Amino acid sequence: MQCQLTKRSPIAVFFLPFVTLGIYAWYWEIKTKGELNRSGAEHIPTAWIWLIPIVGSIWWLWKYSKGVEQVTGKYSAALTFVLLFLLGIIGMAIVQDAFNATIDQK
Repeated sequence: MQCQLTKRSPIAVFFLPFVTLGIYAWYWEIKTKGELNRSGAEHIPTAWIWLIPIVGSIWWLWKYSKGVEQVTGKYSAALTFVLLFLLGIIGMAIVQDAFNATIDQK
């Protein structure tokens, strides 16, 4: 399946959440979720799951992390989950760099 990921600057992915008061972080996760699904990741569910307190966002992030592993192959799902859950926007910039490397390979 063809890679449908969009190349973005990891620096922009890091700084834009500050400028937009966190809104860009949600936007980035939702946009890249769709790109991962189109690139052949096991179905990552809709972000509306985040409305289920605590469990919804954690479960969604795990499914997202598995999708990152399937499409990029650079990081395991567990490492991706830890990057995004514990490091937040720093982890997002690292994952975006993995997306960019995948785009460059294909």
